[in-house]
Amino acid sequence: MATLLPTTAMVLAAGLGLRMRPLTLSMPKPLIEVAGRALIDRVLDTLAEAGIERAVVNVHHLADQLIAHLERRSRPTVIVSDERDGLLDSGGGVVKALPQLGDTFLVLNADSFWLDRPGLNLKALAANFDPEAMDARLLLADRAAAIGFDGAGDFFLEPDGRLKRRGAAPTAPLVYAGGAVMTATLFEGAPAGPFKLTRMFDRAQAAGRLHGQRLDGLWLHVGTPPAIALAEAAIAAQPHAAS
Repeated sequence: MATLLPTTAMVLAAGLGLRMRPLTLSMPKPLIEVAGRALIDRVLDTLAEAGIERAVVNVHHLADQLIAHLERRSRPTVIVSDERDGLLDSGGGVVKALPQLGDTFLVLNADSFWLDRPGLNLKALAANFDPEAMDARLLLADRAAAIGFDGAGDFFLEPDGRLKRRGAAPTAPLVYAGGAVMTATLFEGAPAGPFKLTRMFDRAQAAGRLHGQRLDGLWLHVGTPPAIALAEAAIAAQPHAAS
């Protein structure tokens, strides 16, 4: 297998942050700080570490604040995808940005990150992506060890690396850790307007082209105010990790 590593990424940062209220009444969720660093900077720094040259960041809620923050960054180069006229959800946001993303690209959530040399996870995720056999390759965390996550889990990982959604099972051992490599062709014929990115995961699974990789390190999901303290405690417990 030979594949060129993607050099572009989509960062999903346009959500309303309803579960993070009251903090998000006055600031967009990606600007919330964990251990002194804004969530969006943790994500963009990880992309820079992984060698990503250009990141498309979508904005909607209190967009002016986020745009002003992004203008102060230099690596990676940031392109703003403006959704102030209408929120497109995760899948629709990617569709709007496709002309800027190229044939193969990374997709990251802005409300989660991982510890222990995070850029290596993205490099490995991309290096093992085979566009001849895959439409999407997801980064996965062990549900039981995830910080700030209390859901039932998302996926089962098959021996050949393919993923199967939890479906009717009460739990699944792995949770989507907010990072993926995807192809533009997967979005051909995607619906117009808002839709969730998981719809594309289901499309790839139905074609036998949804694969996954286990995260090396600790996944921190910062979706609610209490999760901030949990994340900061996890960072403090690993002093070798960059804060």
